[in-house]
Amino acid sequence: MRRNSARSNKFASLWQKNKDNILPPLIGILGFLILWELFAMLPGMRLPGPTSLWTDERTRILLLYPFYDRGGLDKGLFWQTMASLGRVAQGYSLAALIGIGTGILVGTQPLINKALDPIFQFLRMVAPLAWVPIALVALQQNQPAAIFVIFITSVWPILINTTEGVRQIPQDYLNVRRVLKLSNHKFFFKILLPSALPYIFTGLRIGIGLAWLAIIAAEIVMSGIVGIGFFIWDAYQQNYISEIILAVIYIGAVGLILDRAIAYLHKLIAPQS
Repeated sequence: MRRNSARSNKFASLWQKNKDNILPPLIGILGFLILWELFAMLPGMRLPGPTSLWTDERTRILLLYPFYDRGGLDKGLFWQTMASLGRVAQGYSLAALIGIGTGILVGTQPLINKALDPIFQFLRMVAPLAWVPIALVALQQNQPAAIFVIFITSVWPILINTTEGVRQIPQDYLNVRRVLKLSNHKFFFKILLPSALPYIFTGLRIGIGLAWLAIIAAEIVMSGIVGIGFFIWDAYQQNYISEIILAVIYIGAVGLILDRAIAYLHKLIAPQS
């Protein structure tokens, strides 16, 4: 009894402390779902409401059994999402390495920055879908082409933000380097990296969002590969609208988790920035 009472008191205390952060989002989400369901009831409205996720038999199976795998492209949404995340992990990791490394180099060399900045600004304006046919022609295979599209889409915010972070190092810090005659190694780890970290993580957060958007777009165009994007396109072709809605919920949830993961990593590495 005492143990149950202690748990109840702990839960009540936790609720009192966090209710102002929990209730508004819950009310907002509930209100959105109710409005959506009401609009779905309007005459001529073809978009099903949120209750269709449970009333539709196919969608209910996807909800209850996300881990099923019948081979080929017939897999549950967990495996579809994991396939997309695997491509994102490869393309985004490459973009982070090259973007941060190149950004530091360009940021510390004004002449190189002047020479390359117009190219960077030009390339970052190209939409992800525009890279898909180029990648397919160049690489001839869907998997490497998808990874390239993720890389080329997400590298620019990382590179440009890193460059700006290095360029914004306070002049006083640079003066300290000259006075103390710090080595390049010490300057990098003691001054440059801590000063540029907020900019780098801003680029990383923007980049992970773009990477996730890019893989969805790329998989919709590329046929015959397991992934959440191809799942949406296949459901659209077969007019399974409720499945598309469920997949969109997966995409939004995963995108939110990825963004929060980068933000949490930033908090761990540089809690004061």
